[in-house]
Amino acid sequence: MIFPLLRPLLFTLDPERAHRLTIAGLRSLPAAPQPRFGAVQTEIAGIRFPNPVGMAAGFDKDGEVPDAVLGLGFGFTEVGSITPLPQAGNPKPRLFRLAEDRAVINRMGFNNGGAEAAVERLSARAQRGGVVGINIGANKDSTDRIADYATMTRIMAPLATYLAVNISSPNTPGLRALQDESALTDLLDTVFEAREAGGPPVFLKVAPDLDPADIDAIARIALDKGLGALIVSNTTIDRPELKSRQAGEAGGLSGAPLKSKALQRIRDFRKATGGAIPLVGVGGISNADDAWERIRAGASLVQLYSAMVYEGPGLAARIAAGLESRMKRDGFKSIAEAVGTE
Repeated sequence: MIFPLLRPLLFTLDPERAHRLTIAGLRSLPAAPQPRFGAVQTEIAGIRFPNPVGMAAGFDKDGEVPDAVLGLGFGFTEVGSITPLPQAGNPKPRLFRLAEDRAVINRMGFNNGGAEAAVERLSARAQRGGVVGINIGANKDSTDRIADYATMTRIMAPLATYLAVNISSPNTPGLRALQDESALTDLLDTVFEAREAGGPPVFLKVAPDLDPADIDAIARIALDKGLGALIVSNTTIDRPELKSRQAGEAGGLSGAPLKSKALQRIRDFRKATGGAIPLVGVGGISNADDAWERIRAGASLVQLYSAMVYEGPGLAARIAAGLESRMKRDGFKSIAEAVGTE
């Protein structure tokens, strides 16, 4: 594999520059075949996934390379977060590679080119198919953030396999307040009103930094509103013991140090929902064992991003193959059959 040879060079670059080079490289590649439906295919919310391994939001913020990502072996990809209007995000530097901890801290701040530019790109590839979720957010300086989510729902629903409502980024001040019970109910009512009948399922992305009462309230609302899935979870503002000198940087922490907390949140939401709503496990997944543990804990799908910084572009295909071998080893006929069986 060429990635182990390139990684030392990439790691000499500023992380955000390295990321932009990666996106540019993927954009220049010829169209790759999308993953085939095989033994680990699964279905949630009426969507059939070729495999349960997805690219998390944050990698392809502007929907520039969804097909190239699928060509790497991901069963699905989630673009965004995209906001109604373009915004520059927070001042640089805002992305930090914690190599000693196999982690990342970011305080990007929903930097993206806005809905209009994303619609143009996503419309151009719409006929290619594949599972492409669109993660929607609100502008930082918006005077009505719930209205922003309604706007994004109307604009993006026709282009999305599913919509992911992101209210859990720690890098937009006040955004996580939308996880409060009353605000969340109002937000989801508005989103569903904006989505036309027959539109894509709505997923909700939540933070890992929730107390039991929050988890119970979110689970109750998710069930009441008929959400397609809960994405558990976003980055954490907590700081476990870290080795890297950038450990004190402000922002959301992702990667290996988030693993145990994100796994526990899957267990918590599985219990709170009684298994009645699909869960997407995110946070600290870097190999097939991590993914299998998350599925056995209650996740129907998994997503990753930070681990690819350290493991390279072949990671998704390796995890999907590893899940198939573990599924057969443990006597399950499908991924769905294994969900929540730990």
